[in-house]
Amino acid sequence: MSDSEKKIADVQGRFMQVVESGHRLDDATWESCRIVLTDKRLVLIAGGKMTIPLADLDEIGERYDVNQAAAGVASYIGLSVGEDVVLVSAAEHDEFETDFYHACLNGKILYAKHPAVEGGVVQSTEWTKARIKITDDDIRFALADGGHVAVDRDDIGEVELDERQAVGDERTIIEVEHSEDEISVQTYVTGDEHDLSVLKEVLVEGVERNRADLDLGPTEEQVVMALHSGVSPFEIPDFVGADVEEIEAIYDRLIELDVIEVVRERTEVEMTAQGRSVAGQTMGEQ
Repeated sequence: MSDSEKKIADVQGRFMQVVESGHRLDDATWESCRIVLTDKRLVLIAGGKMTIPLADLDEIGERYDVNQAAAGVASYIGLSVGEDVVLVSAAEHDEFETDFYHACLNGKILYAKHPAVEGGVVQSTEWTKARIKITDDDIRFALADGGHVAVDRDDIGEVELDERQAVGDERTIIEVEHSEDEISVQTYVTGDEHDLSVLKEVLVEGVERNRADLDLGPTEEQVVMALHSGVSPFEIPDFVGADVEEIEAIYDRLIELDVIEVVRERTEVEMTAQGRSVAGQTMGEQ
């Protein structure tokens, strides 16, 4: 390793080559290995040594469940290089994934448009260069105009790809929905196709963190959409045409499903006999 190359991770894990020279290997098996990750390459050390330069990666993240052995592992990174595909799974895989994204993206220059949409309203924001950094908690963009954007990896609602004109060319655009100061915003990102393919995996992984198998009723869906649009929680009963007790029950269920969270409790009170007595005495003194 050269002096300019920085080691990022050195962990135990396993790998499986599932496509070799364009041929799918249905009988592929996992092989235990040492995984060494630097800011320039991934090295898999077992009986021999397999080196994958990060700059040579064509695609990252897609699952290749060629057989039961591959399908039986919930977490791995699929790496496509030319006509070869290798699956890599580390012992502490979530931490390794963050390290891998860090190695591929940190310091790269992309273009960002933020906010592109705020509270459902399209903004006239211009594209600007943005230096990216991946951490355990968020995806950060340092904008050339001095601004900063932090996308919480636990607060990514939707990720969509589109093809359209941007920065003087027809480009792939990643549209990511998240929140700022409790307001729904969308940030658009574009740049080098390889960098975008990695960023897409980071963002989609964030969506998967928050995805739940929800079976919401019509009123529950109305409540979620109303809250998303900025309607006050206290105005929801009138907004959706339901009584307060029903809405409170819906809130309780949505909290259990981790769709919403409690920001502040409102205490509902009524007078006791002692309270009425105190109030009467006070009024008599006035």
